[in-house]
Amino acid sequence: MTQLEAGVVDVLAFRRKPAGLEVLVLRRATGVRCTGAWEVVHGRVEPGERPEDAAVREVREETGLDVERLYNLTCQPFYLHRLGTVQVAIVFVAFVAGEPQLGIEHDQAEWMTPDEAAARLSWPRSASALRDAVQVFGGGDAGPMEDVLRVELRVES
Repeated sequence: MTQLEAGVVDVLAFRRKPAGLEVLVLRRATGVRCTGAWEVVHGRVEPGERPEDAAVREVREETGLDVERLYNLTCQPFYLHRLGTVQVAIVFVAFVAGEPQLGIEHDQAEWMTPDEAAARLSWPRSASALRDAVQVFGGGDAGPMEDVLRVELRVES
């Protein structure tokens, strides 16, 4: 029996520049799955972890950046045939500042315009989510939907 699991997060990391939004894209390193693929921040939700906490953790682990603001955007399903599961990627938008410090999963990072990033991303679902994010967050926040999309970040003690 195929299982349905909301077990991964995708995070579109944005920064605001005078010319508009830039999005961070990462290239998968040699020796890891999907070597050479360009992607957004992506990772598993750990047991007992809330997806929004996983999003913040993955941004920190993969880029070294702190999330200043976090928003939920959408969910995107995909099938993992080796595990027999339909995964649902919970997609977040994170506003960050600074330059990334990459972990072992990636060997290159670039800040790009949304159009450049959409053309570079290997996964079509990420490019689709990016287009949605630009429509919603093009002004730097969620506009009239701020009250329902903004995730309150937990303060670590």
